Amino acid sequence: MASMRDIKRRKSSIQGTQQITKAMKLVSTVKLQRARASAERSKGYFNCMYDTVNSILQRVGQIDHKYLTSGASSRKAVIVITGNRGLAGGYNSNVIKLVTRHPQWRKENLEIYCLGTKGRDAFVRSGYSVRECDAEIVESPLYKDAAALCDRLLTSFAEGEIGEIWLAYTNFKNTVSHIPTLLQLLPVQASGAEGGSAEKESAAVMNFEPEDSEALDMLIPKYVTSLIYGALRESVASENGARMQAMDNATSNAEEIISDLTLKYNRARQGSITQELTEIIAGAEALG
Repeated sequence: MASMRDIKRRKSSIQGTQQITKAMKLVSTVKLQRARASAERSKGYFNCMYDTVNSILQRVGQIDHKYLTSGASSRKAVIVITGNRGLAGGYNSNVIKLVTRHPQWRKENLEIYCLGTKGRDAFVRSGYSVRECDAEIVESPLYKDAAALCDRLLTSFAEGEIGEIWLAYTNFKNTVSHIPTLLQLLPVQASGAEGGSAEKESAAVMNFEPEDSEALDMLIPKYVTSLIYGALRESVASENGARMQAMDNATSNAEEIISDLTLKYNRARQGSITQELTEIIAGAEALG
């Protein structure tokens, strides 16, 4: 059985850890409120752009355009959004698993664009090709940063260096629900193109001014940029929500450990007092 000194020392250590987890929970709560408000403001544009492009592609039918067909290259560029710090439960590992455990992907055909150092470290350890890593963009996402990344990716796609572009991020549903999501950016594919309503929409006539290829040249880069920017906002909110939950659980666990150690300390103290009383009584009887 541990001595009273050891129990007291461990209890003091756990109490110090609990103070840290409480502080981290409060910080994450404040950051979550800001990140959630920002994600909700941008979500309308994010969803509207996605629905608009899908609606256009469903109506125009088959168009021979560079952004609508896979390139000659078999390589895939995957944008992976993670955090720069841990202590966020399964937030980082869950989105990384979307890429590393994809049943149809091989690491030699992937080029990883990491937004966050946790993703970079995991992919480097696993032997993946990390093309870029930007740690600052996830701290304070800006539309211009998403646009710059989009320009680099579209250039590589147009030059035939990569054949597909994918986005792996964490979708923020609510404070306790964060969904790892894998989304194909290029070539653009219309979702829900099958079915009665989609067929009725695709039958409608759509005219372009200017020509359809020129319109798509202007629209698709904004579409891809908006998806990247929206995913960044969603991921930041998800990370802070996950960290808040993790720190709350850690604080509760520390409280349980402290209660258990307090009970053990009291038992050890009572045992020590009983032993001293027994020794005094035995000594008194020996003298008598």
